[in-house]
Amino acid sequence: MTVLPDDGLSLAAEFPDATHEQWQRLVEGVLRKSGKEVSGEAAEDALSTKLEDGLTTRPLYTAPEAAPDTGFPGFAPFVRGGRAEGGAASGWDVRQRIAGRDPVRVNDAALADLENGTTSLWLAVGDAGLPAEGLGRALEGVYLDLAPVSLDPGAQFAEAARALLALYAERGVAPEAAHASLGADPLGHEARTGEALDLAEAAALGAQTAAWPHVRALTVDALPYHEAGGSAAEELGLSLATGVAYLHALTEAGLSTEAAFGELEFRYAATADQFLTIAKLRAARRLWARIAEACGAPAAGAQRQHAVTSPVMMTRRDPWVNMLRTTVACMAAGVGGADAVTVLPFDQELGLPDAFARRISRNTSTILLEESHLARVIDPAGGSYYVEQLTDELAHAAWEFFQTIEKAGGQAAALRSGLVAERLAATWAARSKKLATRREPVTGVSEFPHLSEKPVVREPAPAPLTGGLPRVRRGEAYEALRARSDVHLEATGARPTVFLAALGPAAAHTARATFASNLFQAGGITPVHDPVSVTPETAAAAYAASGADGMAVLCSSDALYEEQAEAVAAALRSAGATTVFLAGRPGTAETAVDEYVFAGCDAIAVLSSVLDRMGVAS
Repeated sequence: MTVLPDDGLSLAAEFPDATHEQWQRLVEGVLRKSGKEVSGEAAEDALSTKLEDGLTTRPLYTAPEAAPDTGFPGFAPFVRGGRAEGGAASGWDVRQRIAGRDPVRVNDAALADLENGTTSLWLAVGDAGLPAEGLGRALEGVYLDLAPVSLDPGAQFAEAARALLALYAERGVAPEAAHASLGADPLGHEARTGEALDLAEAAALGAQTAAWPHVRALTVDALPYHEAGGSAAEELGLSLATGVAYLHALTEAGLSTEAAFGELEFRYAATADQFLTIAKLRAARRLWARIAEACGAPAAGAQRQHAVTSPVMMTRRDPWVNMLRTTVACMAAGVGGADAVTVLPFDQELGLPDAFARRISRNTSTILLEESHLARVIDPAGGSYYVEQLTDELAHAAWEFFQTIEKAGGQAAALRSGLVAERLAATWAARSKKLATRREPVTGVSEFPHLSEKPVVREPAPAPLTGGLPRVRRGEAYEALRARSDVHLEATGARPTVFLAALGPAAAHTARATFASNLFQAGGITPVHDPVSVTPETAAAAYAASGADGMAVLCSSDALYEEQAEAVAAALRSAGATTVFLAGRPGTAETAVDEYVFAGCDAIAVLSSVLDRMGVAS
């Protein structure tokens, strides 16, 4: 042991600890320069961000006076991971999804994936994918004692399970060597389709596979709730209620409490909100451990997690940006401690992914594991005051919603009464307002759209299951507007066009012209402006040369609006403009213009109205 000499140096000795109040005073000074006169807690609140579920992201986090015990990896409450070794040995399971009806093509994709970094397969089986009787051909050449198989079978879970278990027997795979998730999820299927299935049949499957140590019969899939617009806490609360319902069914089928816990796998969405995803997975393990403790089986409460990059965040327009979204989501899932991670291909929403898209999706995990070494540190976000507090607050919000579901009679009753649908619809409606006002931007769709992009075309995929909760996506409302523009382009040879009347020097109009240009392009409307600043004398000619479809937008400073807006608007109307907008807040030059566009306006409503007035069919 080497003892370092005491050289009398202390790097922080001359720097006294700053207090929270001192930091707030510095914040007050900065806000004062921007015109906000706030102090104390109000100053801190001004820099805070409101999240769903009543959560708030604060600008500063310090050591809490009291914090819940997060334990150690592999030990209850499993916040820091379900296994003591984490993913340090082999990383997370890279699970590739394959959806297709042709067993031969599914087999080609499966072999290509396994040869190039995928460690397990997630197969769509039944109405939305491969027929159960095609499993043998689809898994031809796959070493079933090495490659885990996860099924997504919908209502056909019994048939799919029988086919896979028979395949194990046929190929001589011993029960202890088989690794699989059979995917029975009656309540998840009901959420997707509105069709009620028999929980007893799924529980009987669990009783059958209890002797298979690495085969889990039931999946608690929270994706239907996420895809219906649910928040993180709602996704967690509904997964807990589903899990509890399955525990009841399994124990009634004769399984011990510990064995019942061992039959469940949980599936959650991973989004590009990296910290919320990390906190969600950590909170999910803590909550499930609490249920295991209440059931008298605390050691069985290590939740098995499969994270899937969010379909809600995927876009059909500029789909290449999806690669960035899924990379962040995959990183968050891995850091959050997911046991298996599926990165959906960037062209997922366009049809069957091609070979390039599948390669990128599996290589996303490979780069994060092999080059970034993300799995070599167990719970790397643990100890962050922000992550720990977010985990705690999210766990409390989810537990409260879980209790609401239980008081309503449990998950099945809550689904059938409409409670779940109403709650998720309200959450999505609130989020839709943020999307419509572009306070939640969607890059390539509502922000920085690329109107001349070449469409990415894919072979149609099997139709998804419908009839229950809706499926939503962040960019769908804007994509519907773009689709209207596409039809107009095909019919007329040109997109709808709006004229931007930029007044004065570039310093006066650039910011608002850029804002207006982005706004109208988000609806598939081409903005055109004269390279030279418009004046009252040149406005009519500039508008006529633009080819605009009756719409013009004034873009400049408030000062120039006062000087020129009325005259320029009059000139534009004389040249044929039927509606004159102003890029700025209502009340500016109010006698000169018809409407306003500004940060925070309802872009969906504005753009839809403009397309209507241009005669673009809906």
